[in-house]
Amino acid sequence: MRSPRTLEVWKLGTVNYLKSLKLQEKLVSERKAHQIPDTLLSLQHPPTYTLGKRRTDHNLLIPESELTKIGAELHYTQRGGDITFHGPHQAILYPIISLRSIGFGARNYVETLLERSMIEFASIYGVKARAGNKCETGVWVGDRKIGAIGVRISSGITSHGLAFNIDPDLNYFEHIVPCGIADKEVTSLRRETDTLLPSEEVIHEQLSVGLLFSQSFFL
Repeated sequence: MRSPRTLEVWKLGTVNYLKSLKLQEKLVSERKAHQIPDTLLSLQHPPTYTLGKRRTDHNLLIPESELTKIGAELHYTQRGGDITFHGPHQAILYPIISLRSIGFGARNYVETLLERSMIEFASIYGVKARAGNKCETGVWVGDRKIGAIGVRISSGITSHGLAFNIDPDLNYFEHIVPCGIADKEVTSLRRETDTLLPSEEVIHEQLSVGLLFSQSFFL
């Protein structure tokens, strides 16, 4: 019988985006070398826009020179996906996981771990979320996006991950075409539920446990 897999969870609080990027790169290298177990980073960022490797700058609707006026930064990354926003009151999970050791490809990883964990988490608060339709990435409530996904896979090791909107300032999304999908709204758990929300620490814990539980299905 195979022994249970280990997924170590790091609760980091609010972390500067570049600092988290360097940390992910370090952990990916260590995971490739089998120096660490699968690891999950749970955190938030200060207001930050990030672009994926396709460099779709046209989906940033505000001059880069104006970003400091709204208290935001812009960073380019090597993840998949289009432009997105990260900020306070958003739950972010960055799994550093070996897909080869669990026999998963990129699609199964996104659908089984990332999408499903957000959908099941939303259901705790009576919110019926769904995976995106064709050409729609992330997780949606009706036609409103509540969770974004953007991943990088290098030699079978994942980085980047998901961002679930708890109660962020949605005005920041007005300055971008979120994930490159025009004419769609962005929403949050706060907007979609009548349930009193617990502390964000509890919410981060619930979302992390949801991903752990999803992982247990294919151990």
